[in-house]
Amino acid sequence: MRRSMRNSLKETVQGLINIGVSTKFTKDELNEIGVINSHVDITPNKIRNIRKSINVTQTVFAQLLNVSVSSIRKWESGTQKPTGSTQVLLELLSKSPQALNFRINR
Repeated sequence: MRRSMRNSLKETVQGLINIGVSTKFTKDELNEIGVINSHVDITPNKIRNIRKSINVTQTVFAQLLNVSVSSIRKWESGTQKPTGSTQVLLELLSKSPQALNFRINR
Protein backbone atom coordinates (compact mmCIF):
# COMPACT_ATOMS: atom_id res chain seq x y z
CA MET A 1 0.00 0.00 0.00
CA ARG A 2 2.73 2.45 0.94
CA ARG A 3 4.51 1.91 -2.39
CA SER A 4 1.35 2.64 -4.40
CA MET A 5 0.77 5.85 -2.41
CA ARG A 6 4.35 6.92 -3.09
CA ASN A 7 3.97 6.16 -6.80
CA SER A 8 0.71 8.10 -6.92
CA LEU A 9 2.35 11.08 -5.23
CA LYS A 10 5.31 10.90 -7.62
CA GLU A 11 3.06 10.75 -10.69
CA THR A 12 0.88 13.60 -9.46
CA VAL A 13 3.76 15.92 -8.60
CA GLN A 14 5.64 15.02 -11.79
CA GLY A 15 2.52 15.78 -13.81
CA LEU A 16 2.10 19.16 -12.13
CA ILE A 17 5.72 20.09 -12.80
CA ASN A 18 5.47 18.92 -16.42
CA ILE A 19 2.57 21.28 -17.07
CA GLY A 20 4.32 24.19 -15.37
CA VAL A 21 2.65 24.33 -11.97
CA SER A 22 5.05 25.52 -9.30
CA THR A 23 5.36 23.57 -6.06
CA LYS A 24 6.75 24.26 -2.60
CA PHE A 25 8.82 21.05 -2.62
CA THR A 26 12.57 21.43 -2.23
CA LYS A 27 14.93 19.81 -4.71
CA ASP A 28 15.84 17.18 -2.10
CA GLU A 29 12.17 16.39 -1.44
CA LEU A 30 11.52 15.98 -5.16
CA ASN A 31 14.53 13.68 -5.46
CA GLU A 32 13.34 11.65 -2.48
CA ILE A 33 10.01 10.82 -4.10
CA GLY A 34 11.66 10.27 -7.50
CA VAL A 35 10.40 13.35 -9.34
CA ILE A 36 12.62 14.57 -12.15
CA ASN A 37 12.93 18.33 -12.40
CA SER A 38 14.71 19.05 -15.66
CA HIS A 39 17.82 21.20 -15.64
CA VAL A 40 17.68 24.34 -17.74
CA ASP A 41 20.66 24.61 -20.08
CA ILE A 42 20.85 27.91 -21.92
CA THR A 43 23.98 28.31 -24.04
CA PRO A 44 25.41 31.59 -25.37
CA ASN A 45 24.29 30.60 -28.88
CA LYS A 46 20.74 29.92 -27.68
CA ILE A 47 20.59 33.33 -26.02
CA ARG A 48 21.86 35.05 -29.16
CA ASN A 49 19.39 33.10 -31.30
CA ILE A 50 16.50 34.01 -29.00
CA ARG A 51 17.41 37.68 -29.26
CA LYS A 52 17.79 37.51 -33.03
CA SER A 53 14.51 35.61 -33.40
CA ILE A 54 12.65 38.57 -31.93
CA ASN A 55 14.82 40.90 -34.00
CA VAL A 56 16.10 43.24 -31.28
CA THR A 57 19.47 44.66 -30.30
CA GLN A 58 21.26 43.70 -27.10
CA THR A 59 20.17 47.01 -25.60
CA VAL A 60 16.48 46.43 -26.34
CA PHE A 61 16.70 42.79 -25.22
CA ALA A 62 18.22 43.93 -21.92
CA GLN A 63 15.35 46.39 -21.44
CA LEU A 64 12.77 43.70 -22.23
CA LEU A 65 14.31 41.31 -19.68
CA ASN A 66 14.97 44.10 -17.16
CA VAL A 67 18.69 43.32 -16.96
CA SER A 68 21.81 45.29 -17.87
CA VAL A 69 23.23 45.38 -21.39
CA SER A 70 26.46 44.14 -19.82
CA SER A 71 24.65 40.99 -18.65
CA ILE A 72 23.38 40.30 -22.18
CA ARG A 73 26.89 40.75 -23.60
CA LYS A 74 28.39 38.44 -20.99
CA TRP A 75 25.70 35.78 -21.56
CA GLU A 76 26.15 35.88 -25.32
CA SER A 77 29.95 35.72 -25.06
CA GLY A 78 29.82 32.89 -22.53
CA THR A 79 31.75 34.73 -19.81
CA GLN A 80 28.74 34.59 -17.50
CA LYS A 81 25.55 32.53 -17.30
CA PRO A 82 22.07 33.74 -16.48
CA THR A 83 20.74 32.35 -13.23
CA GLY A 84 17.48 31.37 -11.61
CA SER A 85 14.29 32.71 -13.08
CA THR A 86 16.16 34.37 -15.96
CA GLN A 87 17.23 30.92 -17.16
CA VAL A 88 13.64 29.75 -17.05
CA LEU A 89 12.44 32.87 -18.88
CA LEU A 90 15.06 32.36 -21.59
CA GLU A 91 14.04 28.71 -21.91
CA LEU A 92 10.43 29.83 -22.35
CA LEU A 93 11.50 32.39 -24.95
CA SER A 94 13.44 29.75 -26.85
CA LYS A 95 10.16 27.84 -27.25
CA SER A 96 7.86 30.87 -27.66
CA PRO A 97 9.73 34.02 -28.75
CA GLN A 98 6.43 35.85 -29.11
CA ALA A 99 5.99 35.71 -25.31
CA LEU A 100 7.61 39.16 -25.04
CA ASN A 101 5.38 40.79 -27.67
CA PHE A 102 3.26 42.40 -24.98
CA ARG A 103 6.36 44.35 -23.86
CA ILE A 104 7.34 45.31 -27.40
CA ASN A 105 3.90 46.45 -28.63
CA ARG A 106 3.14 49.03 -25.95
